[in-house]
Amino acid sequence: MSRSLLVKPDLSPAAPQVHHITPESAGWRYVGFEVFDLTPGRTLERRLQGREQCLVLLSGRAAMRVDDQSFGTLGLRRTPFEGKPFALYVPAGAALSVTPASSCELALCSAPARGVVPPRLIPPEAIGEEVRGTGTNTRYIRNVLPASAPAESLQVVEVVTPGGHWSSYPPHKHDSDRQGETQLEETYYHRLARPGGFAFQRVYTDDRTLDETMTVEDRDVVLVPRGYHPVSAAHGFDLYYLNVMAGPVRRWLVSQAPGYEFLAPR
Repeated sequence: MSRSLLVKPDLSPAAPQVHHITPESAGWRYVGFEVFDLTPGRTLERRLQGREQCLVLLSGRAAMRVDDQSFGTLGLRRTPFEGKPFALYVPAGAALSVTPASSCELALCSAPARGVVPPRLIPPEAIGEEVRGTGTNTRYIRNVLPASAPAESLQVVEVVTPGGHWSSYPPHKHDSDRQGETQLEETYYHRLARPGGFAFQRVYTDDRTLDETMTVEDRDVVLVPRGYHPVSAAHGFDLYYLNVMAGPVRRWLVSQAPGYEFLAPR
């Protein structure tokens, strides 16, 4: 049975876990992704054997601990659109504890690992920023856990795309181990700055054996197992997404879709 690439959030009041995507549920090998809505008095505790984690505080404030190491109470943003986040790297097998000091939205990204990289705080000032594209292809990148930073499998990045702009464009892919490309599974967690808006995302391969175009609403996740995966934000609705990538090689090398050579890469 084929799996849908669009995963809708669970927003029932009794369920603090908004998303729970595992390699098994996604039908792939590496990337896991979860989102929690936490309120004061509800501590999140977890330990993943054989999987490293990158915690990204999307909004709110929370006290964080890994094993017996406290990282204090962290958080500056009210929404993911307000500057760079606090993030926390958690090695495989370590005990993570998150105690909210306010209502907060928390993303947990995971991938296979042996536990050889120590835990560390990734503060906003350590997160690199860049601008990609020109004109209506302009978007703003926050490199939370790039391939140049210590980790075993994970790569994590935030992207803000202004309304009316394209992103992950020109269409590119990273689904093979041929020269100049790495094989990476990827999730997109979408947030919209205004209620009622939408975006579009297409995931497709050269031979069109995979070709799905999705209407994306606030808090949806899109799975990218392979193929090209451009995004378009509706005019008037700024779009944020959190990307999680992992695969057999921890590098980000991509191939651009044929027919887009006249456009600048990425």
